[in-house]
Amino acid sequence: MVTLYSSSGQAVAYVDDDGQSIYLYNGRPVGWLSEESVFAYSGRYLGWVDNGWFYDRNGRPAFFTENSTGGPARPARAARPARGARGARPARGAREARPAKPARSLSWSELSGNAFFEQ
Repeated sequence: MVTLYSSSGQAVAYVDDDGQSIYLYNGRPVGWLSEESVFAYSGRYLGWVDNGWFYDRNGRPAFFTENSTGGPARPARAARPARGARGARPARGAREARPAKPARSLSWSELSGNAFFEQ
């Protein structure tokens, strides 16, 4: 399990042990990883992963993990909440084409939290 921490250091979501499925801590499935890309279950492209950082569509870091390297200064990590019962994963929609990656920024994304998965 890999925890995704927001710009404020809060544990927001985690990547399940399957290495693909992403859940919020309340148990709601919100996305999946395919290679280095992050998708919502609707198929919408949300961003990408590089060096333990989850970047939004605009190249701004939205989440960091315990093993993130580089990127902006990371805040202190808050304690992880208890995980809720995992909900059933919905069917995956057709994947949106991945756009060209913008340059990586050192400014945090405004979508560092649940909003990242709702874009």
